[in-house]
Amino acid sequence: MIGALAAVVLAAPGFAQDRAQSLADIRQELTILFVDLQTLKQELNTTGAASGTGGGSALDRVNSIESEVQRLTAKTEELEFRIDRIVRDGTNQIGDLEFRLCELEEACDIGTLGDTPTLGGGDLPATAPTVVTPEPDSGPQLAVGEQADFQRAQEALASGDFQAAIDQLAAFNATYPGSPVAVEVELMRGEALEGSGDVREAARAYLNAFSLDQLGPSAPDALFHLGAALGQLGQTSEACVTLGEVSKRYPEATEAGLEAASAMRNIGCS
Repeated sequence: MIGALAAVVLAAPGFAQDRAQSLADIRQELTILFVDLQTLKQELNTTGAASGTGGGSALDRVNSIESEVQRLTAKTEELEFRIDRIVRDGTNQIGDLEFRLCELEEACDIGTLGDTPTLGGGDLPATAPTVVTPEPDSGPQLAVGEQADFQRAQEALASGDFQAAIDQLAAFNATYPGSPVAVEVELMRGEALEGSGDVREAARAYLNAFSLDQLGPSAPDALFHLGAALGQLGQTSEACVTLGEVSKRYPEATEAGLEAASAMRNIGCS
């Protein structure tokens, strides 16, 4: 199932090949320019008394190459950021599709889905957004507008305005893909959806939160809420398996483990 989904996404016309080729071409050109730059600088350094005309010409060439290096470096970073964002978003979408397909298959066990392979292979790229300097121990680093939007969504959820929170959090995900608070946003979105009565979509949000960072501090809560939501949907077997994984995967997460154990008793897990 996972391989088929990844194949469909990767089959998008020229996506992986064109992106990789463009980046490879730029890096190759950048390497050549760096070599030329070092050669020219060496020529300047080895001449004890340079003539006016020759020295000026070489310096002009060095300045021109340095300018081109800066342009290509900026272009490379831009392409790398765009590719990393596509990889993150595509991987998350594949995970969501796996969950939806599993819901439709009677023999599928959500608790055994495992980690979604990274789109294109390798490790999921890290996020490096533009940030403002935070106070010490103030939590994730966010851009100014990003922080303001996140706080507005938090306030809407805290006030019980679930629909406003849902809308704001959806807008946040669209505006700030790969945000450092992406896991918290999905947990909040699940809570808002559950508060509005849409437990099925809430379960998907909790699954997204868990899939985004299965080793992070919020992973036990995300897994617990996913299992509890599955129980509310009447998927008792899947709920019991998912809730049972909380204490197995995260024995140090005492609070989440106790909540999961309580939910398992309420559901009637054996």
